[in-house]
Amino acid sequence: MFQSAELGHRLEKKAYEEQVPRLREALLEAQMELGDKAQFPVILVLAGVEGAGKGETLKILNEWMDPRFIAGHALGPPSDEERERPPMWRYWRRLPPKGRIGIFLGSWYTQPILARTYERCGHAELDQAMDRILRFERMLADEGALILKVWLHLSQQAQRERFTELESKKATRWRVTPEDWRQHEHYDALRRAAEHALRQTSTADAPWLVVEGADPRYRHLAVGQALLAALQQRLAAAPPAHSRQPAPPALPAINGLTLVQSLDLSKQLAKKDYDQQLEKYQGRLNLLLRKRAFAKKSLILVFEGFDAAGKGGAIRRVTAALDARRYRILPIAAPSDEERAQPYLWRFWRHLPRHGRVAIFDRSWYGRVLVERVEGYCEVADWMRAYGEINDFEEQLVRNGAMVAKFFLVIDKDEQLKRFKAREQTNFKRFKITEEDWRNREKWDDYEQAVCDMVERTSSEIAPWTLIEANDKRFARVKVLKTLCKLLEEKL
Repeated sequence: MFQSAELGHRLEKKAYEEQVPRLREALLEAQMELGDKAQFPVILVLAGVEGAGKGETLKILNEWMDPRFIAGHALGPPSDEERERPPMWRYWRRLPPKGRIGIFLGSWYTQPILARTYERCGHAELDQAMDRILRFERMLADEGALILKVWLHLSQQAQRERFTELESKKATRWRVTPEDWRQHEHYDALRRAAEHALRQTSTADAPWLVVEGADPRYRHLAVGQALLAALQQRLAAAPPAHSRQPAPPALPAINGLTLVQSLDLSKQLAKKDYDQQLEKYQGRLNLLLRKRAFAKKSLILVFEGFDAAGKGGAIRRVTAALDARRYRILPIAAPSDEERAQPYLWRFWRHLPRHGRVAIFDRSWYGRVLVERVEGYCEVADWMRAYGEINDFEEQLVRNGAMVAKFFLVIDKDEQLKRFKAREQTNFKRFKITEEDWRNREKWDDYEQAVCDMVERTSSEIAPWTLIEANDKRFARVKVLKTLCKLLEEKL
């Protein structure tokens, strides 16, 4: 794959200077059109061997275009804060919004390739990392991102000459580090790992372009022209249709009985028993979260449910047992303009807790397969593919040490009507009832089917759903606490 990038391509200064003005003008025009339309973001990955000119290429692109609308990210080894989240967290929070360009010098490819180079992982682990990257990039492409990946290559001899030249001059000696020479010593291993990674991950949605990095003029022009071609092609194209076939919908229950309808909503808990059990399980929860083992894990709670099912009350009974310094409640409403400019899951990735912390989502990423599905706020293909994206997201959370507990609170239509009327008649609860709540009742059956599909497709061994019979609030609150204590006892 890299042989064509070792042919010694050179570009004369005169030819370079003749082509650069036209290229700069075209790039600026494309960049302005990208910003005006704000229909998609551009993600440019600049990867390659050390000394091939990644930093210089970023600088020249900033010079040729308007740097106010370009964000460059040169990421090294992960920090302590980053290591306490899934590996993709630090890239998610740096994704460019629609209409902007994000350039990654240290990308999601860097650490897996170096781990394989230095034999910190095996071939199978590298393949698994590439599979995760493929799913990540496919999701970005499905969300509309334009992805271009460039590998800047040098032969081993050219790399040695480059390092030697830089070290020979006092002004540039600092640019060559011991890590650069270490990678040079492992050049063959790095090349094998990189070739394998590029073969696995060069797709129609996110293709790799290999560019020889020895000659700066050739390198800069090749990368600039590739970026321009990709931008112009995408800007001239009609908004992409959903080409991937969505998975077939879940089959409706033949006997008319759904998972939700099968719950026994008559379950109750007497006031005296409730008070005793509430104190018991809140105390147990507090002690469990004080365990030393929790310092290396995090807890993520997801609360979904029908309107007026009692999510807020259940959350308050949980937080009553927690140290206020160590938890955060995240009420999820309609996305803001900032959030709409990013991929759907971006606003949830940015709120992931560090180790030893608790994040409580009052509604969550499941909005895409619930309210957005039922209300038609997204295309069918979008919410159909969301099941797989959500499962992948939660797997990354668990793999990194998070414990995920998901609760769906279920009430029947009669109980909901009773609570709606009570809210209207109670001054300090009127803010909880809106016209939208009444309108949602008209789509009860659609929401019920969406809930059943959601549970069937996203209740996994690592992140199962717990359905809470919530017609009786006391019973629901205690069941949430019991389930949570059981999870922590198993995991800690």
